[in-house]
Amino acid sequence: MNRRIFVAEALGTALLVAVVIGSAIMAHALGAEAGLLLLANAMATVGALYALITILGPVSGAQMNPMVSLVMAWRGRIGWGAVPGYLVAQALGALAGMLLAHAMFALPLWQVSGNDRGGAAKMLAEGVASFGLVLVIFGGLAGRANVAALVAAYIGAAYWFTSSTSFANPAMLLARMLSDTPAGIRPMDAPGFLVAQLLGGFAAAGVSAWLFEPPQGS
Repeated sequence: MNRRIFVAEALGTALLVAVVIGSAIMAHALGAEAGLLLLANAMATVGALYALITILGPVSGAQMNPMVSLVMAWRGRIGWGAVPGYLVAQALGALAGMLLAHAMFALPLWQVSGNDRGGAAKMLAEGVASFGLVLVIFGGLAGRANVAALVAAYIGAAYWFTSSTSFANPAMLLARMLSDTPAGIRPMDAPGFLVAQLLGGFAAAGVSAWLFEPPQGS
């Protein structure tokens, strides 16, 4: 397996996490109200997703998301043998991005979030966010569309229409558990988010296989 793939996944995940956490810290430091903070966070994430997927997609697929990597393997887009490398690179990248965001704002590097994101409604929202993300990815691939633009647009929208603000990414979940900032999530709330992400992602993979791929022999 080409090592550049795993470097790209680690680098992309690190930068994406730094953008998500860093933009939330900056908006909060500037005194933004909750709505403006969410807008700033969403806009920064949209821009980063589009740029990172565009430049890293040709190298690794720019998955930057363990749930997406697992779904890609299940659908035969990558080999199962590559999955551990993807997951390790994404997890290490997420931790590096979290530390970088904290360092840039002179905050303690290691933290534990106290941000309450518990409850069934937010778990449902994470399932919906993850379902939509995977559906958009496979729909874009099937239609040979600009997947970077589609993913960025969907996640930007999902910041606003989901009560969880659309993590939709276990690597992001790991990093944000360790960030006691507006972007964070309490560790006790993370397992529910993770289950919802996986259920939503795999459900969308199944639906997209039927929806976007022609039957054999047609």
